[in-house]
Amino acid sequence: MDKQAERIRIKDIAHLAGVSVGTVDRVLHGRSGVSEASRKKVENILKQLDYQPNMYASALASNKKYVFACLLPQHTAGEYWTYVENGMKRAIKAFSDFNISLVSGYYDQYMPGDFRRAGEKLLEEAPDGLVISPTIESETTGFAGELQARSIPYIFIDSNIPSLKPLAFYGQHAKQSGYFAARIMKMLMQDQTELVIFRQINEGRLGSNQQLHREEGFYSYMKEHHPNLTMLELNLYAKRPGEDETLLNDFFREHPELSYGITFNSKAYIIGEYMEKQHRKNFHLMGYDLLERNVNCLRKGSIDFIIAQQPSLQGYNSIASLCDHLILKKTIKECNYMPINFLSIENIDFYLDMHRNNHN
Repeated sequence: MDKQAERIRIKDIAHLAGVSVGTVDRVLHGRSGVSEASRKKVENILKQLDYQPNMYASALASNKKYVFACLLPQHTAGEYWTYVENGMKRAIKAFSDFNISLVSGYYDQYMPGDFRRAGEKLLEEAPDGLVISPTIESETTGFAGELQARSIPYIFIDSNIPSLKPLAFYGQHAKQSGYFAARIMKMLMQDQTELVIFRQINEGRLGSNQQLHREEGFYSYMKEHHPNLTMLELNLYAKRPGEDETLLNDFFREHPELSYGITFNSKAYIIGEYMEKQHRKNFHLMGYDLLERNVNCLRKGSIDFIIAQQPSLQGYNSIASLCDHLILKKTIKECNYMPINFLSIENIDFYLDMHRNNHN
C-alpha cells in the first residue's frame, strides 16, 4: 500500500463519513450493496482528503477480466514478429494476477485492405485494449477512428503515426535510425562511390512504415553530406522468394565491382546466405534485427553489422502499458524510443547475454 493510504486509514474515512468500515471498503472497490446516500458521504470525504487508493490492491480485489489484443503482420516462426509476440506473452504471464488474456490477429502487410479486415475480426473479441503495428497511414486511420469511437485505448509498436494519437508508442525513431546507418555506411565505404539498397516489396509496396522511414533517413543523410554517391536499388519480391537468387545473380552480373549494401527490413539473411553460397567474401552488408539467421550470417562474416531494436522488450512494454493505464490507472509516457544498437561479431555475444538476462 502506498504511503498516503497508510496515513489515511479506511477506519478514519468511515469515522468521518459516519458509515461502517465495510461500506467504505465497498465504495473503494466499486462493489454493490451501498445506499446512494452512504456512497455520496464516502465519496465526499475521499474528495476532501484527496485520497488515492492502492490501485494494485483494488485491481486484485475486483476480479475483473481484461482481454488485450494485438494486430501484427503475418509471419513465420523465427521472424522479427515472433520476438515481439514472445515479449507480449512474458508480460501476460508477469501480470497474470490481473486476469488478463491476449488474442492475436494477423494481416498481410503487402495486401491493401487486409489490415482493416484483421482489425475488424479482432473487435469481435471485445478487447479492452489493443497493441497495433500500423500499416500505411491511410489504412490505419479508419481503424484508429473506430477504436476511438469505442473508447478502446491502443498502442502502436515498431512504427508510429503520431497524428492518430495512440496511448503510447514503442519502437525506434525510424528516420533517425536510417540517418545513423547512412553515416556509418559512408565511414565504412571510405572512397567507394556506389552502394545498393535491397528492398522487400510486393507490387511496388514496401512491407512496413519502418522500412520507408529508414530509407528516408538514409537518403536524407547521403544527399546532405555525399550528394555524388550513387545509390542503386534492388527490389526483391516478398511473395516470390524463389526469384531472389536469379535477381541477385542478374544484379551482380551488371555490377560486379559493387561491394557495399544495406537492407532496411529484417531479412538481411537473404543477401548474407546468397553471398555465402557464392563464396563471395568482399561484399559488406548492413541489416536490421537479431533474427537467428541474421546472427548466423554475422558470425560467418556475410553480414558485417546489424542494427537491433529490442522487439521482445517492445512487446513486453506495450502490454505492461495497457495494464498500467487500464488497471492501475497510471499516467503513460506517449513516445518511447528504443535504442539504436549497433552490433558486430565483436559485441554480439555480450548483447545476446544481456538480452537473455533481462528476460529471465
